[in-house]
Amino acid sequence: MAMLRDWGLALGRRAGRPVARVQKDSGDPEVGRIRTAAASGDWNTVRDILQARPESDDWTELVRAVGDTAGVERWISGVLEAEPDAPLPRLVAGFRYIGWAWEARTGARASHVSREQFEVFHSRLRSAEEWLYEAAEREPGWTTPWLGLMTTGRGLQVGQDAARRRFEAAVRRDPHHLAVHQQRLQQVCAKWSGSHEQMHSFAREAALGAPGGTLLGQLVAMAHIEHWLDLDSGPDSAYIRSSETVASLREAAEHSYRHPDFVRSGEWLQVYNTFAMAFSLAGDHAAARECFAASEGRVTESPWQYLNGADPAAAYKEHRAAARH
Repeated sequence: MAMLRDWGLALGRRAGRPVARVQKDSGDPEVGRIRTAAASGDWNTVRDILQARPESDDWTELVRAVGDTAGVERWISGVLEAEPDAPLPRLVAGFRYIGWAWEARTGARASHVSREQFEVFHSRLRSAEEWLYEAAEREPGWTTPWLGLMTTGRGLQVGQDAARRRFEAAVRRDPHHLAVHQQRLQQVCAKWSGSHEQMHSFAREAALGAPGGTLLGQLVAMAHIEHWLDLDSGPDSAYIRSSETVASLREAAEHSYRHPDFVRSGEWLQVYNTFAMAFSLAGDHAAARECFAASEGRVTESPWQYLNGADPAAAYKEHRAAARH
């Protein structure tokens, strides 16, 4: 992966600390380049960028960037016809149809989504599944099609057994793929017909069962945030500030970003942001300060959008200020 820029200089500083701004990507210049190519229908550049990288975790951000680009659905069909046996156009089509499906559904609660919206949502997800299964058949060693199928499966409510099989197919190919594990965490959350117990068990086993220094420690912090979000005011604070929760967060931190083998690659910035929010809510200000300092004002939308969907950076700044006291 290309070296990240000196974001401390690029973002500027105010009152001796970095200015907090939402960072739309990891800082990898190829993300912006692939978005531009996708928006202009430049398949040759999209293909070249993807083929220049190893498949799996390093692809996640790039493929999602194409999938989130409006208009890809208008030109990808021509590529599919021109390259009937190629897996890459099918992978791109699958991820674009996922993004296009969620555009139809919107981020509203299910009760506020019309029947017509759900029909379009499900139709596009079914199309995405077809392309992703075809990509997986053509490239049996790829993890990314299974990541996409985990997402479509959740939207189509395929059930916990089918969802588990898709996850198992993904981790057979890449045991420590963060995005795959993040999708599985959402699948076993209480809000997606799982439970808090199932969610915490999965997060802990995945994070602590992996070698020290992986990104998977983020799962433990995210699970505690999801549990906190599901509780009423009062019990939520008691839960997140409990000695058990704080100890769990510290244990995961030691095995993840505090481990000497931790490498700042892929979604490393989201790891720091997630722990910063979790430790801040837990009242462990020293640990939160460590994470805020490491992020240098670079705000990832997740998980701060849970506190302020309109302005994640404002939530980050508020909690960073509180952690200084």
